[in-house]
Amino acid sequence: MPPLVILALGALGTAALVKVLGREARRVNAELDAQRRAEKAGTLDPRATLRRDPATGEYRPGDS
Repeated sequence: MPPLVILALGALGTAALVKVLGREARRVNAELDAQRRAEKAGTLDPRATLRRDPATGEYRPGDS
């Protein structure tokens, strides 16, 4: 009986992992699709460079 319990827990863990990875893949693809649509619409400069903000340390699009 214990091997059956271990296999069942492994199957549940695997199913949960697949669900989380699928959700993350959909989120990343949605962000990439939004980026591509913005580039096609011309609202983004595809050659924009990033510059470091000295106050926060974050990188932001710079004026080129």
